[in-house]
Amino acid sequence: MSVRRVMGTEVEYGISVQGQPSANPMVASSQIVNAYASSTARARRARWDFEEESPLRDARGFDMARQIADPSQLTDEDLGLANVILTNGARLYVDHAHPEYSSPEVTTPLDVVRWEKAGEQVMLDASRMAAQVPGSTPILLYKNNTDNKGASYGAHENYLMRRSTQFAEIVRHLTPFFVSRQVVTGAGRVGIGQDGRDTTADRGFQISQRSDYFEVEVGLETTLKRPIINTRDEPHADPAVYRRLHVILGDANLAEVSIYLKSGTTALVLAMIEDGFIDRDLSVEGAVKALRDVSHDPTLRHLVTLRDGRRLTAVQLQLEYLDLARKYVEDRYGSDADDQTVDVLARWESVLTRLERDPMECATELDWVAKLKLLQQYRDRDGLGWDDAKLHLIDLQYADVRPDKGLYHRLAAAGRIERLLDDATIEAAMHDPPVDTRAYFRGRCLDKYADAVAAASWDSVIFDLPGRESLQRVPTIDPLRGTRAHVGELIDRCDTAQALVAAITR
Repeated sequence: MSVRRVMGTEVEYGISVQGQPSANPMVASSQIVNAYASSTARARRARWDFEEESPLRDARGFDMARQIADPSQLTDEDLGLANVILTNGARLYVDHAHPEYSSPEVTTPLDVVRWEKAGEQVMLDASRMAAQVPGSTPILLYKNNTDNKGASYGAHENYLMRRSTQFAEIVRHLTPFFVSRQVVTGAGRVGIGQDGRDTTADRGFQISQRSDYFEVEVGLETTLKRPIINTRDEPHADPAVYRRLHVILGDANLAEVSIYLKSGTTALVLAMIEDGFIDRDLSVEGAVKALRDVSHDPTLRHLVTLRDGRRLTAVQLQLEYLDLARKYVEDRYGSDADDQTVDVLARWESVLTRLERDPMECATELDWVAKLKLLQQYRDRDGLGWDDAKLHLIDLQYADVRPDKGLYHRLAAAGRIERLLDDATIEAAMHDPPVDTRAYFRGRCLDKYADAVAAASWDSVIFDLPGRESLQRVPTIDPLRGTRAHVGELIDRCDTAQALVAAITR
């Protein structure tokens, strides 16, 4: 493998009802999702199918009992909250107190960027549509991870891996990568500690929005006792072939280079783990504490202690993984490596080299550096300490999805943030599914046969056809079937869902 694998992201958005700090976030989130659903007849009918979900299955070989699970873990229960399947193959729904966009399955880091950025535009349109409802109050959305009052919400990544890979090897090699990865992927945050109060005039900015919320190295939970390595074993694919690595410690990035490198470098490390290529022990002593300590030092000078006794900065630890990845790609592919793999390696090396020299050299590419540079400008101009409330507001405004208000969007519009994709490409991804995964089949069916699709999930589309007493389930358990190459011509020539199902089941 290279950087190519089946992957996708899930982003919960921060939400606030303007002028109503005590507003019910679940109600507000439902208004957002329902407003978008009401904008298109294609989105209204199909429900999400929970039948094949198993959120309490643990990769370590057991199932957690439902009676001891936190309610937030029971993602297989239909709580009656707004839940929409989009024609691009994505899912837009209410996850407890937040609107969430789950991207369709894609196979490259650049497509991760494309369909995640499409989700930002979906959320922007949804907030605008909700504001047009008579008597409504504007609802503000933020692509961030914390309210700085003690609550954190997720930006999760999903990567399909070979089932044959030993989970212990995943934990061993991925934990130090995640501890150090934040120097590239962090979104930046004003405030130290879960509630942001462990802040002084001289100390108050950290690299990652999520690091302070992790308490254990390995575990099943996602909202309590958050683990660096999540053990949920719910592949949404053939469990004999795949496991889905559910990554919960990443930040909600806005910078396209940050998103691209987050998925691209992780995909490379997973490929090395699958192939048993990592020949050195990079294990970190006290990984949870190290995760926080790295985040708390934007100078990037903090040294983490490895179990072999070495002490390295997070950038140096990343350079170890980069060195392995370069050797791996050369060994497996040589000059035949695909363009995105080559590009990820080059960008990864360039970013790490400049971070080691002066982090501010990456201000046009990485969220946390762009944010820190912006905040420092305000600090210098107005003489602000890190404990000044104005800086918290600037931090929040960076993540505002509105292009005229969000500071990220204003930086990007001014050419001060590097873009990888143009607006037209992202806008198309709001409606069109990826062509090289099963999301193509799901999205095209929602688009062409909306009235006949009763429900769908990651691994099936369920049709309600005239003359049939029961619903017709079309499994999509193989994430690399149902592609345009596989079913595109079939869908093009079948004018009705009846004809499509008949052709598939013939």
